Amino acid sequence: MGIIVQKFGGTSVADFERIRNVAKRIAKIFDQGNDVVVVLSAMAGVTDSLIDMANQVTLSPDKRELDVLLATGEQTTAALLAMTLQSMGYPAKSILGYQAEIITNRNYGGARIIEIGAGRIKEFIEKRNIVVMAGFQGCDPEGNITTLGRGGSDTSAVAITAALNADKCEIFTDVDGIYTADPNICKKARKLSAISYDEMLEISGLGAKVLQIRSVEFAKKYNVPVHVRSSFSEEEGTMVVKEDSDMERLVVSGITLNKDAARITLKKVSDQPGVAAKIFLPIADAKILVDMIIQNTRAQGLTDLTFTVSKKDFRTALEIEKQVAEKIGAEKVFGDENIAKVSITGVGMRSHSGVASKMFAALSGENINILMISTSEIRISCIIEEKYAELAVRTLHNAFGLDKDEN
Repeated sequence: MGIIVQKFGGTSVADFERIRNVAKRIAKIFDQGNDVVVVLSAMAGVTDSLIDMANQVTLSPDKRELDVLLATGEQTTAALLAMTLQSMGYPAKSILGYQAEIITNRNYGGARIIEIGAGRIKEFIEKRNIVVMAGFQGCDPEGNITTLGRGGSDTSAVAITAALNADKCEIFTDVDGIYTADPNICKKARKLSAISYDEMLEISGLGAKVLQIRSVEFAKKYNVPVHVRSSFSEEEGTMVVKEDSDMERLVVSGITLNKDAARITLKKVSDQPGVAAKIFLPIADAKILVDMIIQNTRAQGLTDLTFTVSKKDFRTALEIEKQVAEKIGAEKVFGDENIAKVSITGVGMRSHSGVASKMFAALSGENINILMISTSEIRISCIIEEKYAELAVRTLHNAFGLDKDEN
């Protein structure tokens, strides 16, 4: 038997009944002779309630102290699950991020893992204890508590799997795997048996919330197979693994939709070196992430420049660019929040031609106008009007044959 790392998300441990169900699931694996390390998120809603508490004290809580507060959510579930297992007669020990020697940088609220010692975890395992670890947290080199950002427990689990050279990493969540599209939008969406790290990185970056993108980066770097499956059934889920030849059967493996997009356009900008820097440096200084950028060259040395940001940053970015426009002599600045980004992803796109034209033709067939386009080696994204978003997903899902069985 081997070492199995299991991560359970907030909905999986949302109340005492679900914690007991998780404990039974862990006990079953332990009884089979496996060593088990469990990584837990806070109970569903707890992190948000802790943030609300902090905001009632001050609208600008100190980031170090906020991390100290937020880490208590995972600490609570780790202790409760360990107690539950002990009440069932199983040897369980809870452990916090700093005790697991998860060393991070000092970026409170979004810390990145530098190294993992995992010495105490190994000691507990050698004594046949079930180790229950608080996810989402670590400590900086000075011993200050840090948190890894939203979804950080996924990263904790994958990192611990790599540090222990464990046999398996299972991510239990409220969905039973990764689908060819959002089943709530596309009724014919199918669960994939496997998906490559690169495909998962793309769809995570495009807004799919099944796995935190940093956990996928970690899994790819250390070649950790990740099994995404449901906490509420025994069904097999989806394996996130290194790309292999079998995956080439699907040219496109998934359709994703992100409605959290807004675009800003600067008209008649001087087409000269340094102008783009003047447009985007203030945006970067405001810590606003820019997604897609497109430039249309005009006559007489002028150009139109359009870029997209998150809806939450739209108003701030628009005001910034109005000030920039005055400084650089742009004719006009305007924006649009009623857009969405629909994307196709698949490792098979590397070796197949005509994928883009097929996508564009399918959208055209439904009179869906494409406003912006961006591509990578295994992904094509189009900005369209938001009112056509769900229709676009279903249209593309059918156009690329994803309605059919995998085999």
